[in-house]
Amino acid sequence: MVLTPVSQLKPGDSLEDDVHTTLGGILMQKGRMLSVRDLDVLDAFLIKSVVIVSTSHTAQAEFSATAEVDFPAARISEPTVETPKRKDHVNSVENIGFVEAWMQMVNLLKNVYHTLGTSKIPILELRQQMEWLLARSKHYSPLTFHPQIKAQLHGDVTEYLYHKSVAVALTSYLLGQWSSFPAQEGMQIALAGLLHDIGKAKVDEDIWNKRDSLTDRERVEIRRHTHYGYELLRNVPALNDGVKLAALQHHERMDGSGYPLGIKGEQIHPYAKIVAIADMFHAMTQNRVYQKASSPYVVLEQLKEESFGKLNPEMVQIFNHKVTQLHQGSFVKLSDGRVGRIVFTEHGHPTRPWVSVDGQIVQLVQERHIWIDEVIGQ
Repeated sequence: MVLTPVSQLKPGDSLEDDVHTTLGGILMQKGRMLSVRDLDVLDAFLIKSVVIVSTSHTAQAEFSATAEVDFPAARISEPTVETPKRKDHVNSVENIGFVEAWMQMVNLLKNVYHTLGTSKIPILELRQQMEWLLARSKHYSPLTFHPQIKAQLHGDVTEYLYHKSVAVALTSYLLGQWSSFPAQEGMQIALAGLLHDIGKAKVDEDIWNKRDSLTDRERVEIRRHTHYGYELLRNVPALNDGVKLAALQHHERMDGSGYPLGIKGEQIHPYAKIVAIADMFHAMTQNRVYQKASSPYVVLEQLKEESFGKLNPEMVQIFNHKVTQLHQGSFVKLSDGRVGRIVFTEHGHPTRPWVSVDGQIVQLVQERHIWIDEVIGQ
């Protein structure tokens, strides 16, 4: 039995022995093929090393599987762990494809921003790349990112604008689906999220990357990005009016307190209402040059508060319920540093579920001084 440091594990490695928490509970069972999320969970539980199936055992298993295919008469029984292994392998491949599609979308968008003065917006190329990304976003959740994407977000905050725009696109697409918009509008809603901040390409980069407080003049200029964005998209025939108005209106608020026009309620286009929620959520849950990322669950509670007069309350309620449902059974890290699993969520309190921590139930509805700091994985 040889212990392998967790830092040296790779997706696809199989456990030869159960993995236990520090208090003796079983975290992962023998035979489990490790996924990318599993590696995050091991790290979160401060597991230093585990026992994995040796290369020779793996080779023998592969030989046996091949023998069964070539000589079906020799088959004795179906291997009990084969199906989960294949499932984990498929999920791993899908995750890798998702990361590649995400980064290509980020790089394409960055190029669009940097070349707007000399070339037109390549809508067809953006649409094709968005189709590729959406096709690989089966496991995307607004509350979490793949570890490689999270590293990009935390490692270079100057890339914030492009990553946030991609996140807003995917989240807007989901919120549009959850809000029962026609399926044929899905791509336009995703493009509304992707291009909502395109007007910032006309604003001095030093202003929207500034670490200090903006001057009054700079604040006026940054707010002009809504007008700039609308002007850039206004004559693009491949985009519907909702996409163009989302660029103009995503900072408008239901009570008329937003900008640039101070319109309210039904005067705001539905796409802009969707993008406003996604934009605010991701602006607060990603690192910026002047602000550290907040807990997604805390931000969901803040969105609920903002829905009173600011954001569309029905859409906020749908968003909060749907994104939290995606993480039933997930491992989470609490604000006091403990790690546990979500076991139950009350319908009226989606952001404050019951969390099992080493066999004890923490009811966040009652313990208001504690909150979920991070979703770790399934």
